[in-house]
Amino acid sequence: MTPELRCPVCSATLYPDHPDHPRSLRCAEGHTFDRAKQGYWNLLLAQRKRSRAPGDNEQMVLARQRFLEQGYYQPIATAITETLQPLLQPLVQPQLLDLGCGEGYYTRQIAKQLYHTTCIGLDISKAAIREASKQDKTSTWLVATGADIPLPEASSDAATLIFARLLPEPTARILKPGGYFLVVWPGPDHLRELREQIYTEVRDSDLNPDAQLHEYFEVISTQTLRFRFGISDTQSLSDLLMMTPHGQRLSQSRREQLLTLDRLEIQGDIRLSLYRKR
Repeated sequence: MTPELRCPVCSATLYPDHPDHPRSLRCAEGHTFDRAKQGYWNLLLAQRKRSRAPGDNEQMVLARQRFLEQGYYQPIATAITETLQPLLQPLVQPQLLDLGCGEGYYTRQIAKQLYHTTCIGLDISKAAIREASKQDKTSTWLVATGADIPLPEASSDAATLIFARLLPEPTARILKPGGYFLVVWPGPDHLRELREQIYTEVRDSDLNPDAQLHEYFEVISTQTLRFRFGISDTQSLSDLLMMTPHGQRLSQSRREQLLTLDRLEIQGDIRLSLYRKR
């Protein structure tokens, strides 16, 4: 069943043409949105786009999908589901929104482990959501902007944001009172060995979401997750470079040089910060 969605034009409730297998959504003002053949809903208005095709392009999406399917980041997915399970398991039909879900790697694992949860994946990239909806027909997939989330106010029990941009007010708006917000972000040593191959001087990240979220959320806990993984094939290393901002800054000659490495041992360093809506 499609969760209740909000019209991105007028904010009225969108009603499906069929409760179980809707092919279109329509609000009382007459705004209509058809379901894509892959199964997702495109609720991104043209005036909300900063480019013709915002977000990750198809090449970046497929690179990230190939890399993640190799299991290099499985410890992150496991930590996410283990953090969410005790919070959502006691609830009756909880709803979770994964903001900036990309091709849906983490969303799918949340939906599989917390099978009683209604999962919604949202991303501004049509290429990413198209790929996500091919992989999972049980979750709801939305092409939309996190700056204007097309969900009703106080409709979700939890939200996740994994390596994506914080938008505190819109996220707080769609969460129920006391709802949970799990933010996953890189620690100072994340991909250190890769960054040492790219930059002359490696600078540690000083990112900390607490200050940005303080007005709307209180901190419950912050978990540090450290793990190591080795890459010994050119395709995986190329995919990792494609899916990180560090790789986007490489010259072609330096990229080719990097891809000649036989093996690269890399440090994973992740923070999982759990917040509760004030």
